[in-house]
Amino acid sequence: MTPSTPADRDQAATPAALLRASPLPPLEARILLTHVLGWRQTQLITRADEALESACVERYLALQARRVAGEPVAQLVGVREFFGLEFEVTPHVLIPRPETELLVETALAAMENLARPRVLDLGTGTGAIAVAIAAMRPDARVSALDRSAEALDVAARNAARLLDAKRPGDAVTFMQSDWYGSLESTLRFDVIVSNPPYIASGDPHLTQGDLRYEPRGALTDEADGLSAIRAIVAGAPARLAPQGVLWMEHGYDQAQAVRALLTAQGFADVGSKRDLAGIERISGGRLAG
Repeated sequence: MTPSTPADRDQAATPAALLRASPLPPLEARILLTHVLGWRQTQLITRADEALESACVERYLALQARRVAGEPVAQLVGVREFFGLEFEVTPHVLIPRPETELLVETALAAMENLARPRVLDLGTGTGAIAVAIAAMRPDARVSALDRSAEALDVAARNAARLLDAKRPGDAVTFMQSDWYGSLESTLRFDVIVSNPPYIASGDPHLTQGDLRYEPRGALTDEADGLSAIRAIVAGAPARLAPQGVLWMEHGYDQAQAVRALLTAQGFADVGSKRDLAGIERISGGRLAG
């Protein structure tokens, strides 16, 4: 893909012309252009032949060039939709993915018959999982941990913007912590969820696509891809209420290994669930006893 030249800028002064000339996939080009213009997607149709100010054209072409160079669209526009909510995204956090919605759906199902469930999100990043759960279950008491202070700042802003300040479950509690380390010893949760770093060190995907621009510590454990999951599983029994559940996202080929870790730790009803692509995306179990 080749960025537009100055000559192109002179000829690409309408939304329709800019989109026709874009080397990007059409959806990405539309997202960038609506972001620059402050328009809705439908306005790209209804105002397709409207002459644009040169400053808007320049801003769009600058973003287009950055996308051509590989920067993620979510970072260029500063937001990503997840579970029907629009989350702020920065280079300090993992970009929420649609497949992670399965983790939210499973957590919500697990607490369906519980009043004021207590929920813990480990490695919260943007806060997408914690905030989505809190939005769908206003009575849930949600805590979210991350070792990154920058990520927690983003998560707190997302929660403040997306959640009702008067929700019955109170505000989401954000805390800087390396997994369970900073939690009070007496706290117990009905549901623990996590999308931890699970890409093995040396995996070629870390040097490809959007992953190049996301925080490495949110992607890989710099080991075999299972060390964070081992720590989460090992610490969960001491943090779960009776019959509490733990569910974690993991890599496409890790489900069997994660189920073995859960079983070895004494979890019951251990299983995995497949995402829309048919991949075993999450695994979990119930605290026995």
